[in-house]
Amino acid sequence: MIKEHDRVVLKKEVPDQGLKTGDVGTVIHVHRKGQTFEVEFLTLQGETVAIATLEASQVRPVKKGKSLTLAYSAPRNRVWVRPSQTDGKNGTGRKYLRVA
Repeated sequence: MIKEHDRVVLKKEVPDQGLKTGDVGTVIHVHRKGQTFEVEFLTLQGETVAIATLEASQVRPVKKGKSLTLAYSAPRNRVWVRPSQTDGKNGTGRKYLRVA
């Protein structure tokens, strides 16, 4: 169950807010007993990028022990934190940092 102050991962992009799949935000309010959430997305400098009201189906909790990726968006000069991807191509199953 997702609670206030939990970190969540965006499962599908929200273009009107400038949010991409994999962006990580912090739940600032739980609505309708966990059916919707108010989620804040920040830069690494602590500046708010967006505050979005999202359905439970649009986010998932960050798994414990999951590493994160820093991603830089040149056109917007923003740095995003995203869950790392597993590299299935080399067969090692190791985590790697991906800049997107």
